[in-house]
Amino acid sequence: MMHPLDPGPEPVGRTVTATDGVDYHVIECAGPANSTKLVAVFLHGGGPGCSSWTDFGCVAPMFAAGRRCVFVDLVQYGKSSKPVIRGPRWSWLAASMVSLFDAMELREPVDLVCNSWGGTIAIALASEHPARVRSMVITGSMPVFYGPLAPLPDGARRGRNVRDAYFGGEGPTFDKMRRLMAELEWYDASLIPDATVQRRYEQSLDREEMSLAAHSDDLRGEWQDLENHLRTIACPTLFAWGMYDAFLTPDYPLMLARMVPRGQLYIMDHASHHLQEERPADYHAMVSAFLNSNQTAVTL
Repeated sequence: MMHPLDPGPEPVGRTVTATDGVDYHVIECAGPANSTKLVAVFLHGGGPGCSSWTDFGCVAPMFAAGRRCVFVDLVQYGKSSKPVIRGPRWSWLAASMVSLFDAMELREPVDLVCNSWGGTIAIALASEHPARVRSMVITGSMPVFYGPLAPLPDGARRGRNVRDAYFGGEGPTFDKMRRLMAELEWYDASLIPDATVQRRYEQSLDREEMSLAAHSDDLRGEWQDLENHLRTIACPTLFAWGMYDAFLTPDYPLMLARMVPRGQLYIMDHASHHLQEERPADYHAMVSAFLNSNQTAVTL
C-alpha cells in the first residue's frame, strides 16, 4: 500500500522555452472548465534534489480540483536548464520567471504558492513585476539577512552549508538525504515517505546539479537583500510557517509580514520547513481559504 504522504509517480510534464531562452520543465493540472481562469504557479524549495513534484506533488490533486495549477522546476533544479546566474540573484530569477509566464501566455496576474527558495524569487517578482502577481503564499523563505534572532543561524548560510555537507565527503547517498530531510525539513521524521527520499536522492545525482554544488554560490548569482522589495509589495501575501522550522523561527516571518503592506502570518503546529508535505490536507485548506478570499492589492 502506498504511503499516505507519497505523492506518487511524477506526471508527464513538458519543456517550455521561456522568452529569455531558458528551458523550464513544467507540469500542468487543470481544474474544472469553469475554474481554469484561476491560475496558481507553484515554486519549490532549494534543497538538494528538490523539484516541483517532490515539494508539491502530494497537494497537486487538491489544488487542481479548483484551479489551473502550474508546477515549475526552477532554474538549476529538476529537469529545467541549469545556466549560471549572472548579476543580482533574485532579480535575475524573477525576470526569467516572467519570461516563462510570457511563453505560456499567462497574461493575467497569477497566484504564487512557494516554498523556501521559490518564495524569495516570488518576493522579487511581486515587487519588480507587480502586474503579474495577484497574491502569494510564502513558506520558509529568507529574503533578508537579519531578524529577531540576529545574527541568523550559521551566518544566514545554512542552505549553503547543508549543500556542502550533502554533496561533500563520499557524495550523495540515500541515508544522507533522509537525514537532511529529517533534521531540517520535517517535524516528524517517521512520516517521511521512502519514495520521496528516493526521488530527491536520484535527482541530486544529476550531473549538472552536482557540478553546480561543487562550486561556491557564485554560480547562483549575487546575493540581494530584499527589504526594500518587501515594503513595495502591493499584493496580499500570506507567510505560512512551521512552528518548528529548522531554519528560521516564527519570529522571522512575523517581521516579514509587518514589512509587507498586506502581509499576514499563519503558524502551523507540528510542522517544520515543508508544511505542504507534512500536513497536505491542512496546508491545502489554509492556502485555498487565503487564495479564494476577496482580496485586493493596495495602492502604495
